[in-house]
Amino acid sequence: MKIGLAGFAGSGKTTVFNAMTGLDVPVGFGGELRLGTVRVPDARIDALSSIFSPKKTTYAEMIFCDIPGEHGADRKGLSTEALQQIRDQDALCLVLRDFANHSVEGDTDPARELEAFHTECLLADLELVERRLDRARKDHLTEQETAAFARMKDVLEDGRPLRALPGAELDRGALRGLGFLTDKPLLVALNRGEARAGEPMPDDLAARIGALEAAGLVLSASVEAEIAELEAHEQAAFLDDLGLTDSALARFIRTAYELLDLVSFFTVGDDEVRAWTIRRDTRAREAAGRIHSDLERGFIRAEVTPYDIFMEHGSEQAVKDAGCLQVEGKDYIVSDGDIMSVRFNV
Repeated sequence: MKIGLAGFAGSGKTTVFNAMTGLDVPVGFGGELRLGTVRVPDARIDALSSIFSPKKTTYAEMIFCDIPGEHGADRKGLSTEALQQIRDQDALCLVLRDFANHSVEGDTDPARELEAFHTECLLADLELVERRLDRARKDHLTEQETAAFARMKDVLEDGRPLRALPGAELDRGALRGLGFLTDKPLLVALNRGEARAGEPMPDDLAARIGALEAAGLVLSASVEAEIAELEAHEQAAFLDDLGLTDSALARFIRTAYELLDLVSFFTVGDDEVRAWTIRRDTRAREAAGRIHSDLERGFIRAEVTPYDIFMEHGSEQAVKDAGCLQVEGKDYIVSDGDIMSVRFNV
C-alpha cells in the first residue's frame, strides 16, 4: 500500500515524511522520490505472536512516498513529473501548512492550498478524459466506455472529483492503469505548530474536505518528529500533555485503512505469524492469492477462525474441539481479523 505525500513549498511535507518513517531525509532537497516503509501496528498480531512464539512475526506494511516537485500555492502548477508520481500511488495525502514559515511568501492559507491542489488534479484528469474522448473512434472505445468518459467529463467540469462517483456509475476496474488523480482516496493533513496541535480542524475546512469526498486530520510534524525519538513509555505522557490520545502515525494509518477500505487477515504457526492486507469484501480464493499464487490457483478450501473466537479458546486444537472451526469455500468473504489456513492442490 503506497501513500503519496504531496504538498506545496513550506508545508512541512518532508518533515511529516520523516516523522512517519523515522528517516531523516533533508528538507528542501528535491529531485527524486523518497520512500519509507513503516509497519502497521496491530495488537492482534502481538497477542497471536505471544501465543505461538514463532520464528518470525510479520506486520502489514505501509509505504510512504515523499513526492518532489512541489510548487507554491500561487498556481504556478505541479510539474509533469510530480503529477506522474502522484498517479502511481494507491492513495494521496495532501499536507497543508497551518503554521508560520518565514521562508514562504504570503499568509498561511490552508483552504487556498487545498483548492489549488484540487484544481491541478482536476485539470489533469479533465485533459486525460478529453483526450480519450477525442480518440474514441481511433481507440475503438465501446459505446459504454464512451458514455463513461462523457460522464466523467461532466463531473470534472462541475468541479467535483471522480471519487464522488459511486461504483455503480464508474467501472474502476476498466480504468485501472489510467491513474486518475481525483479518483484516488485523499487524506488531507493540516500541519500545525506545537501550540495548536490539539485543536480540532476548522469547521469550514472540514466541510470542504468532506465535499471533496476526502478525509482530514490535524497533526504537528515537528511534534511528531519529537515523539518518534522517544521511548514507547514516554510517548503516551507526551501526547497526553498535548491533549492527544494517539500519535499522528496511528491516526494516519487508521484513516488510510478506512479510506482504502482495507482489512487484515492472519496466518499463524510456529514458523511465522503474519498479517495480510486485503480490500474489504475480498473472497477467500483471492485472499489466498495474497499469500501465494499457487494457493489461489489450486484453492480447495479455507479453514477460518475469527480472531475473537480464537482468543476465547486460546489454541487451534481448543477451537476444533469446541466445533468453532469454519470450513469455507472459495466464495467466502474474508472478514477483518480472520485467522485463515488454506488447503490447496497444484
